[in-house]
Amino acid sequence: QVQLVESGGNKVQPGESLRLSCVVTGSTFHITPLGWFRQAPGKEREFVAVLSSSADREFYTEDVKGRFTISKDITKNTVYLQMTNLKPEDTAVYYCAAKGPPMYYSIYTMSDDYDYWGQGTQVTVSS
Repeated sequence: QVQLVESGGNKVQPGESLRLSCVVTGSTFHITPLGWFRQAPGKEREFVAVLSSSADREFYTEDVKGRFTISKDITKNTVYLQMTNLKPEDTAVYYCAAKGPPMYYSIYTMSDDYDYWGQGTQVTVSS
């Protein structure tokens, strides 16, 4: 059984940084693309970032390019989202996600492509 547990969300001021963590248990960690999504109040869940299973490809939504970095530590079965220069519009619940088989591509950006989700962690950016 694959489980994902996020942590690291907090309330910060604009311009500050946060690092979100997501521990992934189950056999899928080493073979699946891992993604981060977010959902702001009154909005649909949107793609933020994805890392290929071999960690050789990353892809970001335009809004966070240059500010967010996705990475993973295979010794800890953990995927991270380092967020810098946070803006009020980054306020949302952030979810990590893992895709189950089959996997035809190295990265996926649609939420419907993912099979396993964490419970979410709240990020609030406000002065």
